[in-house]
Amino acid sequence: MARPRTFDEERALDAAMRAFWANGYEATSTQDLCEATGLGRSSIYNTFSSKHALFQRALARYIDTMTATQLAILEDAGRPPMERLRAVFARIVDSEFECREDEHSIGCLTVNTTVELAGRDPESAELLARDLAVRLAAISAVIRAGQSSGDITSTRDAGDLARFLNAVIGGMRISAQGGADRATLTAIAETALDSLAH
Repeated sequence: MARPRTFDEERALDAAMRAFWANGYEATSTQDLCEATGLGRSSIYNTFSSKHALFQRALARYIDTMTATQLAILEDAGRPPMERLRAVFARIVDSEFECREDEHSIGCLTVNTTVELAGRDPESAELLARDLAVRLAAISAVIRAGQSSGDITSTRDAGDLARFLNAVIGGMRISAQGGADRATLTAIAETALDSLAH
């Protein structure tokens, strides 16, 4: 009979996610994961099978959490479309100051993974592509609603505008990693949102 696990797997997954988020996949060693989770190597491999499999679960968990937060804002039909978009950008800015080390943000795990692994890790690329499709669909829907109501006056294609806003968000994440302050990130967000009114 197998011995019951004496640790909280979800807590270990959260700790591993944080380690990968702060350091990247390649730079996070098995020893780093042991220290972050408080588990021995055998427990990590018995539970998650490999560093890569643990990373995939950590990335999926991050995506589920972060995307759910953004979707809740974007799909709030009780708020005007521009207000929803402003709220998403405000959440992005706030999140960059909730996750800081040495005056620099640790960024966004999806952006970090796109830069580090998307071109050479098919499993990560697939997770990222699915997440991107969900977020772009939600942003596009808000933009179309705003165009219909007159809240958004840009006549550009909603999908193109959604991809633009997503690219701005990625750039904001990277700028925060480089040490950009709140005022700088807020100005970038406001400039992007202003573009919807032209």
